[in-house]
Amino acid sequence: MTGAGAHRPVVPPAARPGDRIAVVSPSFAAPGRWPAVHEQALRRLAELTGLVPVEYPTTRQLGASPQERARDLNAAFSDPEVRAVIATLGGDDQLRVIPHLDRDAVLADPKPFLGYSDNTNLLHWLWSAGVGGFYGGSTQVHLGPGPRVDDIHALSLRAALLGGVQLELSDPGESEDYGTDWGDQRALSETGEREPTTGFAWAGPARSVTGTTWGGCLEVVDWILLADRFPFPPAALEGAVLLLETSELTPPAQWVRYTLRALGERGLLAPLAGVLAARPPVSTFEHRPEAAERERLRAAQRDAVIETVAEYNPDAVVCVGVPFGHTTPQWIVPYGGSITLDGRTRRVFADYRRTEARGG
Repeated sequence: MTGAGAHRPVVPPAARPGDRIAVVSPSFAAPGRWPAVHEQALRRLAELTGLVPVEYPTTRQLGASPQERARDLNAAFSDPEVRAVIATLGGDDQLRVIPHLDRDAVLADPKPFLGYSDNTNLLHWLWSAGVGGFYGGSTQVHLGPGPRVDDIHALSLRAALLGGVQLELSDPGESEDYGTDWGDQRALSETGEREPTTGFAWAGPARSVTGTTWGGCLEVVDWILLADRFPFPPAALEGAVLLLETSELTPPAQWVRYTLRALGERGLLAPLAGVLAARPPVSTFEHRPEAAERERLRAAQRDAVIETVAEYNPDAVVCVGVPFGHTTPQWIVPYGGSITLDGRTRRVFADYRRTEARGG
């Protein structure tokens, strides 16, 4: 699948139990508002991985400036004792943090970064520099709340941080669009309202493709492109697998269609080997439609993805519904690493193996 100009980042070496992991807030510092959830997340992170969580000045600092948040990221990526970095949450202004990051420090000692949503900004910046990461892994959403960490999240968290094998991204059978209010004591022991899932939808040729991943939260990808921060020609995505998911803003299917159309007109869909689209959230704390309407909204977004990709790249293998975005439970998936979409057997595999061993 590799073509001329294809961009292939290197996924950094895995951490080891006993290493330090930086816990940062590159966007919104949710731990500053809901510390009980954050502290439970830190305990669970240490228990699940054997890593030692390390906080920074802005991890709990509400209203920190982009420069202050970038300072903490630069410190984390520069510290030789820190072997991985994970975000507490997303937000809406990480775009302003990116210009203050130290590219040389990242390249001097690459380490895996985990985050999603607004952290698409940082993952894309690392990808552009040639460093892979992992899409998913918010301590405030997936580690702190509820009676325990969901099995698929724990499995992929350990694989992303500590190294692993190829995992099949299966359907967990249940999903929630939002959890219990973090200000409520019950958030520490109860999940949100979950409902049965309906499996994955497939389109495109009945063949298997394996590609390097790029993409993320579609709203943020839109911002990245508007800010002119995609520094490559479309050929950089030759043979790639596009990761695509939408946020708790629950954009309508028509917006998804229009945005994907713009990606197609820019030439970013034609080089792809495949597209992996997540199960979208379609309800919020403020508005939860009836079950039939929720299913209709998901189907409308599914159709928007499948139809628009087919218009620009009928040879792409497309899978819709894998939970790697804003729903819970969540798979953490490679970003700049490798995913296989098998349209014949209708199975999805993510590769957490490292190509370079860590010395010492």
